[in-house]
Amino acid sequence: MTLPGDLWDKLSDAFARADAPGVTFTELVVTLVIAAGLSVPRRSWRYFGLLATATHEMGHAVAAVLSGQRLSGIRLRLDHSGTTTTYSHSRLASAWSCFWGYPVPSIVGATFVWCGFSGWGPAAIAGGALALAASLLFLRNLAGILITSAAIACTLLLVLLVPEAFLGHVAVILGLALLVAAVRDLMKLAHVHLRRRERLAGSDAYLLWRATAVPSAVWIVLFAALVAGSWLWAWQPISAVLSRGA
Repeated sequence: MTLPGDLWDKLSDAFARADAPGVTFTELVVTLVIAAGLSVPRRSWRYFGLLATATHEMGHAVAAVLSGQRLSGIRLRLDHSGTTTTYSHSRLASAWSCFWGYPVPSIVGATFVWCGFSGWGPAAIAGGALALAASLLFLRNLAGILITSAAIACTLLLVLLVPEAFLGHVAVILGLALLVAAVRDLMKLAHVHLRRRERLAGSDAYLLWRATAVPSAVWIVLFAALVAGSWLWAWQPISAVLSRGA
């Protein structure tokens, strides 16, 4: 078979539920270490953080489309910043799409963790590749296209090369790394509001205050609540493995 044929077959098969992986205590510890290695050290964060930014901006974009706004384009930059441009006559709709940036990486991360433990890890990874591919239609700068294309290529290689039995582990790793990324970005946002106020113009919480007159602190607390809820959701299958190994 040709490589495109192999990849298509693998992608198609990925959307069927696989056997739930029997994650041992040792495997879970290794998984946690790898996830931390992707999202904590500066060197690895320099690259993995770009995926977190892409997920953040896709959160804005999907919320905008679902609320009836016109999505003009998405820009991703190598410094981990991004912009999603939408047009709407409704201030409420604009606030809605502005809100769903910071919470989405944690929600996606928790979903990946649950999928990884329940046998839907291959589907989560393949679905992530399709979502990234769809976002290419709206990217408006070269850096964004390069970042997203690289992420798609890595995801397709995972589907093609990693045995199905281990794709659940990979989904858990990616999910945990995104959950850590959400915390990192939330801390960075709080730092901007507390110490780097000259950068407020690019803050989602500041833009939400401008749109709704609700203080930025309230929006940051709401972001944090959703991130914490995502961690709690993801921690349930993890804690079950930890309790068995204790």
